[in-house]
Amino acid sequence: QVQLAESGGGLVQPGGSLRLACEASRSILEINAVSWYRQAPGKERALVATITRSGSTFYVSSVKGRFTLSRDTNENTVYLQMSSLKPDDTAVYYCNAVASDNSRHWGHGTQVTVSS
Repeated sequence: QVQLAESGGGLVQPGGSLRLACEASRSILEINAVSWYRQAPGKERALVATITRSGSTFYVSSVKGRFTLSRDTNENTVYLQMSSLKPDDTAVYYCNAVASDNSRHWGHGTQVTVSS
């Protein structure tokens, strides 16, 4: 079982930045992959970015060059640095972990609102 806690959401103006954090209840080096998803009002939850156990990263095209994943293995935390934010980035952002047994676990989400 992996418990995840997101933090760092908030209200930001277009062009601004935010850093989201996803803290896991166990070592992230024991987790196959940690991903960020987002769900905008009236839309389905969609993948944003993934970091694997080995540290490889993947970003969807809409955030590539603007969002950056990093991790602190001592704090069991994965970060999503978001820059040049746009109103279309407004959503609830969820952390997801695929554990070593391939079970999937979700956090409760954190709201990001990009508005002037």
